[in-house]
Amino acid sequence: MPRGKAEQAEVIIPKLREVEVELGRGKTVTEAVKKIGVTEQTYYRWKKKYGGLRMDQAKRLKELEKENSRLKRLLADAELDKAILREVAEGKF
Repeated sequence: MPRGKAEQAEVIIPKLREVEVELGRGKTVTEAVKKIGVTEQTYYRWKKKYGGLRMDQAKRLKELEKENSRLKRLLADAELDKAILREVAEGKF
């Protein structure tokens, strides 16, 4: 997998399950992650984030992350507007 390519949860969860199957068959983590084409570091990062999730839960997580990002942008815009209005009210412009 090329560096920097963001995988979707729908792709990651089946890969995690595949690694778990391989580990159950007695393979090492190194062998198992090589089979799915990622590094051990990526595997552990995915496992930490998506380890116990089902596909529908992963989709919901993605939706919530997207909504959270949108709300943070809205809050930043509102704070900027508030700061501008405060400066105008204080006569700095």
